[in-house]
Amino acid sequence: MSERADVVVVGMGPGGEDLAGKLAEKGLDVIGIDHGLVGGECPYWGCIPSKMMIRAANLLAEARRIPGIAGNSSVTPDWSVVAQRIREEATDDWNDQVAVDRFVKKGGRFIRGSARFIAPGRLSVDGTTVEAPKIAINAGTVPVIPPIPGLSDVHYWTNHHAIETKDIPATLTILGGGPIGLELGQMFGRFGVKVTVVEAGERILGPEEPESSALLTEVFEREGIVVRTGAAAEKVSMDGGDIALSLSDGSTVRGEKLLVAVGRRAPLAELNAAAIGVAADAKSLSVDEHGRVTDGVWALGDITGKGNFTHMSMYEANVVLHDILGDAGPVAEYHAVPRVTFTDPEIGSVGMSEKSARDAGIDVRIGNYPVPRSTRGWIHKAGNDGFIKLIEDRVRGVLVGATSAGPTGGEVLSMLTLAVHERTTVERLRSMIFAYPTFHRAVEAALDDLLSH
Repeated sequence: MSERADVVVVGMGPGGEDLAGKLAEKGLDVIGIDHGLVGGECPYWGCIPSKMMIRAANLLAEARRIPGIAGNSSVTPDWSVVAQRIREEATDDWNDQVAVDRFVKKGGRFIRGSARFIAPGRLSVDGTTVEAPKIAINAGTVPVIPPIPGLSDVHYWTNHHAIETKDIPATLTILGGGPIGLELGQMFGRFGVKVTVVEAGERILGPEEPESSALLTEVFEREGIVVRTGAAAEKVSMDGGDIALSLSDGSTVRGEKLLVAVGRRAPLAELNAAAIGVAADAKSLSVDEHGRVTDGVWALGDITGKGNFTHMSMYEANVVLHDILGDAGPVAEYHAVPRVTFTDPEIGSVGMSEKSARDAGIDVRIGNYPVPRSTRGWIHKAGNDGFIKLIEDRVRGVLVGATSAGPTGGEVLSMLTLAVHERTTVERLRSMIFAYPTFHRAVEAALDDLLSH
């Protein structure tokens, strides 16, 4: 069997679905291909259901903060309510028929299956040959499963299992101190699970600022979550009903469940990306400012290595859309990529960290301000942990990076993202009016601190 189209989109995650749908609406013959659910990771196992879980957990935390501010409180968590909401409101019990129908109604054709390149312009999808002069790859990423002895012999969790669970364990070990592990760890902890986070690196949230790592470590430990850093997992085994994790420091961590969250990888081998000239040791699909990998092939989303974020996928989908249509559209810029770890406090970051800026040879100037010292932070009282950190290129006088950690860290980040994106001068930022009393007013204090150096 064979199929032909004007454009093929491999991977119908957020960006791929958006791109394929808009191309079909323009009258092109479009085939969308995905072995999983249309909509991808975000609506079924990522952004949406995980934030529903976090919202519920944060409500529990807020209720527990009532004493000393608004009276007394007693909270009784009920996980069944969360599990039911995820099935009924977010995922349709992991059924994508609505999304498939939405795409088909726009004029697209959908094939469910695993795509592999045979040659440029030609794919094999579970035995069916699909050809098109233009192919866009939005194949996402998959969890990294480290080659730890014994891991394959136990029933470990990935984020999919954690999102789908109807019952929460009494104890949970999380392997990996990145955003996924930390978000889910704090969430489960607030529902009464005894959580231990194990990170091989020297600190959790390694790519972010050290201040972010220190802040979350302190908050987690205050909430009863154990954080173990600098200890690599060397062996996994069963110990009665628990999964035992033997660490490089000689200790052992046990939990009823083990969540593996050590990162994600691009499925280049599964795509046979070598058939379009991608190097065998490539970690991602390298793209130019128009999203082009090579003639007739574009890539967007996680697989480009620019950031595993839904907003990145949607951003790149718009760039690729215009290039495929031949329009004079936008080109991709990556100097102001925003990212948020949805813990409590939220850790919002944009652009470069202090270390990456110094490594790039930039003469940096730093500004810091703790959120609890701001008026809004003082008013907020319980749960007011956070800080603003600004990284300036001293020579150009503009911000190249920033971190907004706090109760609404991801929201405060918006103004800093705009500043970094537009390369607004620090002097100009300091001359603007900051609403009082808001969390974002701490940015003004951080600017004052920066300008004082």
